[in-house]
Amino acid sequence: MTPPLPETIQFTKLNAGGNDFICIDNTTGIYSELLDSPHLSAFVRALCRRGLAVGADGVIFACERGNGQGIDIVARFMEPDGSEARLCGNGTACFAYWCLDLGLVPGPEIRILTAAGTAQAKPDAGQPHRITVCVPNPRNLELCVDIDIQRELRRVHLLDTGVPHAVVFVDDLEGVDVLREGGAIRRHPRFQPVGVNVNFTQVRGEGQIAVRTFEFGVENETLACGTGSTAAAILSAILMEWPQKYLNGEEPVSVQVRGGETLRIWFHCSADRVFTDTCLETGARPIYEGTLRGEFVTRLLHGCTD
Repeated sequence: MTPPLPETIQFTKLNAGGNDFICIDNTTGIYSELLDSPHLSAFVRALCRRGLAVGADGVIFACERGNGQGIDIVARFMEPDGSEARLCGNGTACFAYWCLDLGLVPGPEIRILTAAGTAQAKPDAGQPHRITVCVPNPRNLELCVDIDIQRELRRVHLLDTGVPHAVVFVDDLEGVDVLREGGAIRRHPRFQPVGVNVNFTQVRGEGQIAVRTFEFGVENETLACGTGSTAAAILSAILMEWPQKYLNGEEPVSVQVRGGETLRIWFHCSADRVFTDTCLETGARPIYEGTLRGEFVTRLLHGCTD
């Protein structure tokens, strides 16, 4: 039997690499009524609205702990539009830091079951705010895909790093209209019904890139995207024919994101382009803890939508 929803909901707001997330602890099942509610999507949309609520790039629920099969905890990632995400790189870093800080898992390593598979995370021993997240093996590589965007051909390169990404290489990153061009690629029939995240990427030098991302679910440019940075780093190393040290995980690719942070990406690419040992390092920081008032939640759970 699902326990009744409490009058208030406790949460923690965190940031990693320019993305902010709301983490909610449901390991005891206290918020299961909310998670099972048909109004969950409306609740998440309302909660993520900047200026009208807490505001965030997503909501992450901690669910059951330890299933006896090498999993420490289960996470559910929700997009700002109320849809459920398979994975989020910076979100996983925030979630891992929060779980360890709250004592939900013993640590120091944490194995998180997501809709995309198992992600592993570990804080740096000397700098616990620096979190390395290892994601499920990237797949579905497609190079040099030409699509028609507003009667112009755009060349994109595709890779699924837990969620689907398109990478577009540009010479002038600041000059890109991310909202218009990114939105058009995201909604292109080639990528339906799921859609695709779009990462405009400028190579700054060997092992160094800068990325601006249009994210589906957010339906806007975000200040960072961990899985998008990972896709852009892998594709840059392949297409720019960088030295083998980047392809075998000896050296990270540095990725500057819109929020001013620099992420570091390691991966191993075999001769036949099978990707393993894919990890990103980012900084996760708690911002504040709070309590959602009961009327905010109750209004949505009793049928009031946006």
